[in-house]
Amino acid sequence: MSFDYKKEYKEFYLPPKAPGMIDIPAMNFIAVEGKGDPNQPNGEYQSALSLLYAIAFTIKMSYKGSHRIEGYFSYVVPPLEGLWRQQGGGEFDPAHKENFLWTSLIRLPEFVTRSDFDWAVQQAAEKKRQDFSKAKFFSYHEGLCVQCMHLGPYDAEPATLAQMHSFLEQQGYQPDLSEARPHHEIYLSAPRRCAPEKLRTVLRLPVKPFGT
Repeated sequence: MSFDYKKEYKEFYLPPKAPGMIDIPAMNFIAVEGKGDPNQPNGEYQSALSLLYAIAFTIKMSYKGSHRIEGYFSYVVPPLEGLWRQQGGGEFDPAHKENFLWTSLIRLPEFVTRSDFDWAVQQAAEKKRQDFSKAKFFSYHEGLCVQCMHLGPYDAEPATLAQMHSFLEQQGYQPDLSEARPHHEIYLSAPRRCAPEKLRTVLRLPVKPFGT
């Protein structure tokens, strides 16, 4: 049976609907940065996703070719994630998608080295006959965060974020949003295959003690 990160690390991918604190360790990702409305048809965001998945599945299927990755094991490609900021700074505001600055991510298994990543990028570029230079090997240590499961459409996230802020106040913490520690989302549902009210999205905010 293939290793499934969602099932093996439920604390990261399947949190309860009630907000809770969690310390996120360092992880490696495939990352593509961009800006603007992610809902724009054939836009920059959709192009980024095609790069991410091409590399992710090149690595996943590498065992069928001549390239051997040391420590490889069969696994399910982890879910799509996103780091979100606003042009001009400030709180992440889903109502102004035109101002989004985003980094789209897919987690890499621990056995994938930078050299393996570079090989996968080259292979995907040759197969797709496409420029993959925007794809980067990204190491991210998120640290202390508050997170919970958001159920429903993306535009309804402010209500869940308000609950997270209220929880933080009770715990003596506050959001620690910055360019280095942005708003984080993990997408557990495919929006084209799922009714908006049934979408499941992990919302995560970096935090720090109140007043620091």
